[in-house]
Amino acid sequence: MRLIQCQHQGQVRAALVESDQQVHLLDRDTWTLARRAIEAGRPLADIVEASLTETRLDYPTLIAERHLLPPLTHPDPAHCLVTGTGLTHLGSADTRSAMHAKAQVSEEEMTDSMRMFRLGLEGGKPDAGQPGAQPEWFYKGDGSCVVAPEADIPVPAFAQDAGEEPELAGLYVIADDGTPWRVGHAIGNEFSDHVTERFNYLWLAHSKLRACSFGPELLVGELPEHLEGTSRIVRNGETLWEKPFLTGEANMAHSLANLEHHHFKYAGFRRPGDVHVHFFGTATLSFADGIQTREGDRFEIELPTLGRPLRNPL
Repeated sequence: MRLIQCQHQGQVRAALVESDQQVHLLDRDTWTLARRAIEAGRPLADIVEASLTETRLDYPTLIAERHLLPPLTHPDPAHCLVTGTGLTHLGSADTRSAMHAKAQVSEEEMTDSMRMFRLGLEGGKPDAGQPGAQPEWFYKGDGSCVVAPEADIPVPAFAQDAGEEPELAGLYVIADDGTPWRVGHAIGNEFSDHVTERFNYLWLAHSKLRACSFGPELLVGELPEHLEGTSRIVRNGETLWEKPFLTGEANMAHSLANLEHHHFKYAGFRRPGDVHVHFFGTATLSFADGIQTREGDRFEIELPTLGRPLRNPL
């Protein structure tokens, strides 16, 4: 089951994706439906089935008219927190071998980033119910930094780079008793300033305070352990850069449960009613291949299991 959100007659409404051409409108937005499910103690899929209206909408028209919204939002953007974790992915077999080789250097030669990566390799997938290694963590902003699918991603005048990060995003609503409740997963473009980050890793926090996007579809239900996608940049109608990427637990040093544990262990992130968007990291960047983006470039991130590609012009 996959959901979108859209503007419909002046309201934010969720819709069930029935095909590439058609969505079935629901009677409320995703946040309200999730809270119904939490309060009823029922799966979200059940609530969705019970909330279908008689209205169906043309999916391509929603896209063309830019009526799509992120698939989960809070009525007050200040109550949506956007965060992420890095150094979580093993990448391709070649990248994995290279990382393992570097992890064998002496402690004195090892960078802080490699120490963090090695911690994940050694303890990022603990036994069920046990906390594992603490990952790198960063803050991106509140809901005001989130750009809708198909909408322009803005870049501040002081930025030194504007690079995509194709990622899996976890979407959550906090129950009234403070329990985090996973609504589902979506394609994400975490989007960062890699030149700023590269200058000194202590500027990582600055490099992450940028816009981002996720969606357009929210996958409800179990997430496959292995996911294959494609990240590309289109310039003037032609593909400038394209590369496959892997995500899902089978391609990560950390389990999703461990990343969730270390995020939601903080009481401030368990505020009833809040929405959380958490990016799980990547190993594939156009920046690593020397690409310099410019205004008008379009980012396209595909993960077929999660539905329609996420597209945003720069």
